[in-house]
Amino acid sequence: MISTDKRNEILTFLREGKATNAEIAKRTGVPLRSVRAIEANLTRGTYDGATQAQSEEASDALEATFGLERDLQIALRKNIEQLKEDLTITDDGKEQTVPSGRIDILAKDAKGADVVIELKAGTADRDAVGQILSYLGDLREQSKKPARGILIAGDFTARAISAAKAAGSIKLMKYAFKFSFHKAD
Repeated sequence: MISTDKRNEILTFLREGKATNAEIAKRTGVPLRSVRAIEANLTRGTYDGATQAQSEEASDALEATFGLERDLQIALRKNIEQLKEDLTITDDGKEQTVPSGRIDILAKDAKGADVVIELKAGTADRDAVGQILSYLGDLREQSKKPARGILIAGDFTARAISAAKAAGSIKLMKYAFKFSFHKAD
C-alpha cells in the first residue's frame, strides 16, 4: 500500500509530464508497477472527482492486475511447453517494444513464424484482440514474415471470441491455477 503523500507526489509528477514513469519510481522510491497503476487511473479519470478511498481502491486493484499479469508472464516463460505448441521464446526474456506497444512474450513456431503472446489477468474483451492485432501488424511490417497471436486470459467475452474468429490469426487460450501442497519438513 502506498501512502497518501507518496501517491500525491506521484500524481504531481505525472500531471507535470516532465519525467518518465521509471524516473518517477526512482525519485519516489515506489515500484515502477505502482507508478504505472497510478498513471492508468489518472488517464482513465479515476482521480477526477473520486474520493481518496475510491482512488486508492482503484489503484490497488490495478496494481494487483499488473502483478498477476507479471506473474503469469514469468510462469509461462518458464513453462512455454504448456501451450502444447512447438514454440521457442525469442525476446531474450523481456517484453519487446513495437510502435503500438509492448509485446508480453515473443516466440517463434516450428515453421519460423513470429508468435505474439499477450496475457490478460481476468476476462479479456475485444480490446485485447485489437491490441494483439496491432502488435501483429507492427511485426509483419518490420520483418515481412508471417505472424500469429495467442491471447491468454482467465476468460473471454463473447465480443472477444467473435473478434478473434474474424481476425483468423489469433488463438484464444484460458489460464488456470493449480496449487499443490507439500509437507514443510
